[in-house]
Amino acid sequence: MKARPMVICALLAGLSGCALKPVQPWEKGELARSDMLLQGDSLETRFNEHIYASKEAASGGSAVGGGGCGCN
Repeated sequence: MKARPMVICALLAGLSGCALKPVQPWEKGELARSDMLLQGDSLETRFNEHIYASKEAASGGSAVGGGGCGCN
């Protein structure tokens, strides 16, 4: 019986974060800002890929897993 109030509170807390309405057209401008992008700045991405290629002595393959020692 003691667990019932805790379960109810957990369900209410979980449901309070749900988005019940779709994004309105006037709200999309806020989400389209450059600082809201998942991949970040393109110049910074190229710079990080250059550093990675310099350290690994290889080009490309940044999306493939595996170690630099030749073991996969």
